[in-house]
Amino acid sequence: MNSENSIRIDADRLWRSLMEMARIGATDKGGVCRLAMTDLDQVGRNVLERWCREIGCSHSLDLAGNLFIRRAGADDGLPAVMTGSHLDSQPTGGRFDGVYGVLAGLEVLRTLVEHGVTTRAPLELAVWNNEEGSRFSPPMMGSGAYAGVFELDWVYALEDADGVTVREELKRLEWIGEGLGDREVDAYFEAHIEQGPILENEQTTIGVVTGAQGQRWYELDVYGQEAHAGPTPMPLRKDALVCTAGMIQAVNRIGLDNAPDACATCGLIRVVPGSRNVIPGHVWTSIDTRHPDDRVLEDMEGAMRREFDAIADRYGCRYDLSVFWVSPATPFDRECVDLVRKGAAQGGYSHRDMISGAGHDAVYMARKVPTAMIFVPCEGGISHNESENADPEDLAAGCQVLLDSMLARAGVA
Repeated sequence: MNSENSIRIDADRLWRSLMEMARIGATDKGGVCRLAMTDLDQVGRNVLERWCREIGCSHSLDLAGNLFIRRAGADDGLPAVMTGSHLDSQPTGGRFDGVYGVLAGLEVLRTLVEHGVTTRAPLELAVWNNEEGSRFSPPMMGSGAYAGVFELDWVYALEDADGVTVREELKRLEWIGEGLGDREVDAYFEAHIEQGPILENEQTTIGVVTGAQGQRWYELDVYGQEAHAGPTPMPLRKDALVCTAGMIQAVNRIGLDNAPDACATCGLIRVVPGSRNVIPGHVWTSIDTRHPDDRVLEDMEGAMRREFDAIADRYGCRYDLSVFWVSPATPFDRECVDLVRKGAAQGGYSHRDMISGAGHDAVYMARKVPTAMIFVPCEGGISHNESENADPEDLAAGCQVLLDSMLARAGVA
């Protein structure tokens, strides 16, 4: 049997798998649209399941629609060493976000089969349901339900824009399995494109992710008074949209005030009644704030509320700011992080420690088991975009580090 150091992943096979999966839901601009729990999402899973059956792996589903691929270990009663990510995408998503982590995990399994290597502990590959949170919010839904962050009945009742519930779609796709969060897992590793520019700018191959920054999502409702756009004098208006515009500027300014680590974004806006010649009476917008320190996030919320009070008074409006979703800053397990660091060094790859600026399924898995992440560069730091791109050599390097990390944790029989 080959020694651990001689086992190399097949970079060309990994790339071919990524490109084949990218054809499912492919867009004209080179990206993908494979929304969670759609027929295309199911097609992607079917392809993955076929590939896994070809190498002798079993698969199962849990009650939240998460898919698990399993390769038995020599001591199959031991807790599994798990990797994974997601196959669903944004409406105008890229070819690598999430799917790279899934197919890197597949390549690890394929490589071990090809080299005749049996690990001491079993290995599992997880495909988490609805990570993106685009069709059904919030994001990281499947891993959140697995980790006990979201109640299953609450998840089942979530609706998309057309009023279709998660439960209805899971039943339609026959994705409701057994159990939830009760798998015996020793550790979790997730490979992912960085979704930011740091690694590329520094010409570094591997990001050793030591944790994820905190996130707070809010929903802002601003109420003014609808009126005719012609006869109503400017000084007498209570324009909810103008008021909201000031609040959006305040959100952006608060993000800048807490640079370089803070981010603050308003990504969605709805205007009522939405008529050309009616002064808006109600505006809804989303707010996304992020920072590695939860105390700074609290300060940012306080600053928003103070500024919103002043802006609402100025325009004669009222507002309601509600917390929609919170993900605290999450440190990853030191031992698992060190395995990633050692794997990068073993492969001769340049590497650096870093904090994840985005949310990932690993954030919720870290609440249950020792967890670490591996980042590789993406072109221009662009993600959640059809132009998202990554270098095949970087993707192969991240996959190799994933294999070495998992082998070190699971052991070789």
